[in-house]
Amino acid sequence: MRPRPSALLLAAAAQGIEAATLLVAAVLTAADTAAGRSYQRSSGIALTIIAFGAVIVVALIAVGIYRARRWSRTPALLTQLFVGTTGVYLLDGHRLDLGLLTLLVALAGFAGLLVPPSWRALAIDPARPPGPADPSSPGASPSSAAPSAPEAPAGRPARSAAIMRPATPAVPPPARAARPSGKKASSRRR
Repeated sequence: MRPRPSALLLAAAAQGIEAATLLVAAVLTAADTAAGRSYQRSSGIALTIIAFGAVIVVALIAVGIYRARRWSRTPALLTQLFVGTTGVYLLDGHRLDLGLLTLLVALAGFAGLLVPPSWRALAIDPARPPGPADPSSPGASPSSAAPSAPEAPAGRPARSAAIMRPATPAVPPPARAARPSGKKASSRRR
């Protein structure tokens, strides 16, 4: 297993802090619902279930970032965006202490995810080591990046590259000539 970039660990820590904070909020929501301080009991129960579900999802994203899984990058970036937006709302609501902490965690998460070492760690599939057939590897030649013909299933002959349809150049369609009367053509067919 290759070493994780330290910035990726920062992003995983930020995601973990967000999951822990969300867990505290979910427990407080459950306590308020159980004490009857919810607007309606049914909405309090629903919000509690949603909050605990969100805790699970955010914690799974943190684990995915820690393990450098490709799927975790986009959800982690979206989580940082939502947390940053919440920080702005807290600042707007004159909660400077919570707003600044929330923005700091979101910015740390963004920074940890967007620096080049983390970006590379989350972009390369760890199951497939880069080699000459990988166009993103430093030693790959342009000719090795060309796609090969797909393998045929058992019992069928393989299609050669010459039989496959060549790519057509992007040529715009010819412009339509204006109608002699100057009127637009009707979209109805007659």
